[in-house]
Amino acid sequence: MDLTKQFIQERLERVKINAENDKLVNAAEKFTEESISPMYSYNFSWMGRPIIQFPQDMIAMQEIIWQVKPDLIIETGIAHGGSLIFSASMLELLGNDGQVLGIDIDIREHNLKEIEKHPMFKCITMLEGSSIDERIVRQVHEFAKGKKTILVCLDSMHTHDHVLKELELYSPLVTKGSYLVVFDTIIEDLPDDCFSDRPWGKGNNPKTAVWEYLKTHAEFEIDKQIENQLLITVAPDGYLKRL
Repeated sequence: MDLTKQFIQERLERVKINAENDKLVNAAEKFTEESISPMYSYNFSWMGRPIIQFPQDMIAMQEIIWQVKPDLIIETGIAHGGSLIFSASMLELLGNDGQVLGIDIDIREHNLKEIEKHPMFKCITMLEGSSIDERIVRQVHEFAKGKKTILVCLDSMHTHDHVLKELELYSPLVTKGSYLVVFDTIIEDLPDDCFSDRPWGKGNNPKTAVWEYLKTHAEFEIDKQIENQLLITVAPDGYLKRL
């Protein structure tokens, strides 16, 4: 047997076993819950810019981008810009002249300056406005024209209605075999008091939006393999693959 194929097969079997390991899964869930209050996900950066993600999800995105090889990555939610820089650097490694398009309702001036002076800014475009505003949506769809392979990541307002609207508006751009990644679906699985100061919580979050969306969109399915591989992720049921 080809040794590389053998290694990959062993990994697939190991992931399946790990996903069925109650002790391991419970430990991962406990870590995730305990990590919220101390803001664990705020402790990392990518090429000098803060990236508010679990490292596990960053690895998953690296694997997806390398596999899919998109020439456009669309991201709702910019914050400090670390995720834009991450995506841009991955496209740079692919060498396909890909572009990253980021949307945020409020691109703060200090973040804008840091992103614009970053070496990876050469393949980044940013739009300021609500991701569900008709004007912004038209601009995004216009920007996407002519692109062959498109990956979309949703990480802005986390309420059910907002994310469901994003799913409806941006899912048509996702190309076959690519992904629509919905972050912070973990909100549904955490104690409600974790988000007492936010407009989202149990029953009103990205995961409930994903569940609602998938009822009428059979062209997407949850890639459970990714979640089972990571165990620690902010996006359970959030890695959606276009069939």
